[in-house]
Amino acid sequence: MALKNIIGIDHAVVMVKDLDSAAENYRKLGFTLSPRGTHSAHMGTGNYTIMFDPDYMELLGVLVPTEHNAPARAFVERHGEGIERIAFTAIDSAAGAEEIRARGFTPIGPTDFERPVTLPDGTVSAAKFRTFMWPTAEAPGGVRIFACQHKTRETVWIPELMRHANAAKRISEVLIATPEPAKDSAHLAQLIDREPKAEADGAVTVTSGGDRADFVYLTLDQLGKRYPGVPLAGLSERGGAALVLASGDLAATEKSLGSAGVRSGAAIVVPPAEANGTLLAFIAG
Repeated sequence: MALKNIIGIDHAVVMVKDLDSAAENYRKLGFTLSPRGTHSAHMGTGNYTIMFDPDYMELLGVLVPTEHNAPARAFVERHGEGIERIAFTAIDSAAGAEEIRARGFTPIGPTDFERPVTLPDGTVSAAKFRTFMWPTAEAPGGVRIFACQHKTRETVWIPELMRHANAAKRISEVLIATPEPAKDSAHLAQLIDREPKAEADGAVTVTSGGDRADFVYLTLDQLGKRYPGVPLAGLSERGGAALVLASGDLAATEKSLGSAGVRSGAAIVVPPAEANGTLLAFIAG
């Protein structure tokens, strides 16, 4: 990636209406969740994380309306629950913000914040971050992007939180529904200095950098053809998003998901209605 201070996908942010209810739902799907975190006051949000290697998912809810979380609240009002933004890993957020400024994009931030973390031994520490966002209007396919510098990785990637009954290991792909895959993939490629690649089914892939997950832009119809038999109710035609998760043991995945999982070709899929507006497709990996 030409952006020297930013590497591939770091985590996917799933906006939810009721944070604790969503956390209980994901536990039932076989995920191990971190204890609930509360962000710094100006953020106005709380979260639960689902840790993989080298990436993760974040369930995010608004606790107190603030200027900072206004775009997230607007997303929920428009689309309901689901993937609202995708984070890249920032090596240096301040330098990364200047890199995109030099390319003509005015960054939001860098913003420093933290949340308390209860460690497995019962002690309390803090997870500290410095983030910056591309302008709010720059949201390819309706999904915003930002970059996150982890200042305390040891309080986020905790081994006990990285083992999941459903055998999820990492994010393999982020699928973003859009009526215009070519246009929106080109938009993302411009923002992160990558090249889009057309796929045989009409979808377009943009690599995120390093060995991290790829972005795939595709129509809702193309998504349905990739996962036949899976109801897509709850996904927006533009901005609806799915995660393809690599599983270390698909038999364990199927057992853990129970009736929420739908066999579709080589994948076991949780429909968006069962996962707070996010389609989850587990594949062998």
